[in-house]
Amino acid sequence: MQITKDTAVEFHYTLTEGSEQIESSKNGEPLNYLHGQDGMLPGLEEALDGKSAGDKFSVTLEPKDSYGEYQEGLIQRIPIKHLQGLGKNKVWKPGMTAIVESNQGRHQVSIVKVGRFNADCDLNHPFAGKTLTFDVEVINVRAATAEELSHGHVHGAGGCGHDH
Repeated sequence: MQITKDTAVEFHYTLTEGSEQIESSKNGEPLNYLHGQDGMLPGLEEALDGKSAGDKFSVTLEPKDSYGEYQEGLIQRIPIKHLQGLGKNKVWKPGMTAIVESNQGRHQVSIVKVGRFNADCDLNHPFAGKTLTFDVEVINVRAATAEELSHGHVHGAGGCGHDH
């Protein structure tokens, strides 16, 4: 089956900037997404369109097709209690990445400066302004279920885990 709108896609990827590997899914679970539902980077989704299980390819994306250009002045003071993703017995430090829930959803932010109760965070995505190369291996492609389409995302083996 080919990747088209409303297919559930599972793939592994390795992400590099120049010759530096930034992240990879190879030692963990593949990434899942619903094709054509704005749940994937535009340039990567375009490159995946029409591919099938077993296909391997590389695509290099300019910032406009991935995480956007870096924008100056996006520093915001956020209460430390709202930062997520820190392991037990650790302390937030500049350069670390945190997850913040907002009324627009979940966002990755970079810690710039840490105070006693607040942290100054850069709201740009950590990969903003970078030209990135994705090495992709398509693992599985299937028709999305009606429930997945109504929710706008792929469900795991145990179902969705949230109420609608």
